[in-house]
Amino acid sequence: MLGKDLLSVSDLASEDIRLLLRDAADIKAGGRLSLLSGKTLAIMFEKPSLRTRVSFEMAMRQLGGEAIYLSPAEVGLGERESVPDIARALSRYVDAIAARTFSHQTLETLAGHAEVPVINALSDLEHPCQALADLLTICEKKHDLAGLTLAFIGDGNNVAHSLMLASALSGVNFRVASPPGYRVREEILKLVQGYAAASGAEIVLTEEPAEAASGADVIYTDVWTSMGQEAEAKERRRVFRRYQVNDELMSLAKEDAILMHPLPAHRGEEVSPSVLDGPRSVVFDQAENRLHLQKALLAMMLGSLEIPLPGY
Repeated sequence: MLGKDLLSVSDLASEDIRLLLRDAADIKAGGRLSLLSGKTLAIMFEKPSLRTRVSFEMAMRQLGGEAIYLSPAEVGLGERESVPDIARALSRYVDAIAARTFSHQTLETLAGHAEVPVINALSDLEHPCQALADLLTICEKKHDLAGLTLAFIGDGNNVAHSLMLASALSGVNFRVASPPGYRVREEILKLVQGYAAASGAEIVLTEEPAEAASGADVIYTDVWTSMGQEAEAKERRRVFRRYQVNDELMSLAKEDAILMHPLPAHRGEEVSPSVLDGPRSVVFDQAENRLHLQKALLAMMLGSLEIPLPGY
């Protein structure tokens, strides 16, 4: 992965994912410092962020590198200055760019003109760093990935897309329950089906939350209304009302099933407080693992780090 972009989980092979999870586990367990001494990451966001910004900044700092945060007002992607010009200019200053954009097309344009690696820190199409950190969390809790079943309940959004791709590449069965009109995109589904055919993962799309949750090892949900969709909030609450992850739905999953959510969460909407704050919830482990996965990713992209570990 040295010098390559990460705009989509589909930019990775299954072996890349295995290496990232190994490296992240090793870094989390023992920590390696100064791997990126002298390297600088530009963090450029159109949307506000807590976990993504802090985890990227701390990842660079803990690896001995530096991070520069560029706010929307400072950059003005495509407004104050064209995206290609921003890409060319930043390439003269930094070693990599992590960008959080409203449009995936903006991200692709940025990567197309940058001479340094570009990382998708969230777009309307995908959230690859979140999905990869989620696999790390599942590995920690379940000790393996192959053959597990992950049920995603809710909007077929960017997180669902990346999780589907990561699951299919890793041999994880993936079920997604969404209301009509809110399914995952067809272009993502076609990619997923190809990966699943190779890995043996089973992919199920349904409108029924109970069907997705039944016997699952992992129950996953996300907000019903993402940033930029605020005008749709009232309608989305109506449409998604029966897709709440609550105690009744969790009871259909395996007894040792875990609850995952990328945060921030809206308690009482997509997830009940009793489930989000209950003993089966691993949401803050997820949040922490963003840091460790991104350390492994940055080290691999900028320093060609690959750490072979026994048992993987």
